[in-house]
Amino acid sequence: MKTIAIGVGENENIIQACHIFKEKHPKTELKLIYRDEDLVKAVLDDKIDGVIRGSLPASNIMKELKEHYPKLSRATYVHGDEYEFLLSPVGIDEGNTIEEKYDIAMNCAEFLKKVDKKPKIAVLAEGREDDFGRGSEVSNSIKDAKKLTRMIEETHEDVTNYFILIEKAINDHCNVIIAPNGRVGNIIFRTLVLLSSWPSYGAVTFGIDRTYIDTSRDQSIEGYVRSLTLANDLAEDK
Repeated sequence: MKTIAIGVGENENIIQACHIFKEKHPKTELKLIYRDEDLVKAVLDDKIDGVIRGSLPASNIMKELKEHYPKLSRATYVHGDEYEFLLSPVGIDEGNTIEEKYDIAMNCAEFLKKVDKKPKIAVLAEGREDDFGRGSEVSNSIKDAKKLTRMIEETHEDVTNYFILIEKAINDHCNVIIAPNGRVGNIIFRTLVLLSSWPSYGAVTFGIDRTYIDTSRDQSIEGYVRSLTLANDLAEDK
């Protein structure tokens, strides 16, 4: 029997999600966690097959986990009407350097290969190419996106710099979308998932030898059910 631990905070949608999940997966044991430190212990516990942040706050948990796994990163697994993709960085303090975003892109590509999908990577910037010069932040973002695209091209042929045109990247069915930084990625996530109701399975976590799914504190019941299902499936395949 598998054991999945899940954090319970102020959003009680997680409790209802657990009831729905348990009806479909009676052989999976669910362990409810109510404190940040206990969730970290669950991640490190070999007897637990998968952990979901649920509705506990992320900052303390990620800080503690990074002490054990310094190269920790995550990518939100979004499923649109016609296709699915990984979006990263999504943490507001993540993806601040080209090197961080490169590692994230490589982790996303490797994950997709493991689930028998061919990576198609989109790199984003904070402006169009011809917006260069319209402020230092925009110009630096455009320069970084170009450099990141060149770095990824050395190992992956299917990568395109879409600059700010995320709608084109989605229309082209890219299955890895690299945001300019975690703040922009977080806004994209909230716009697509929490506002426009695109289904999300939570964030797959890389740089860790455990199954850990990071979730929003504001997720719906259906969203938490999807995260439970993903953790259960990944624990099955690990």
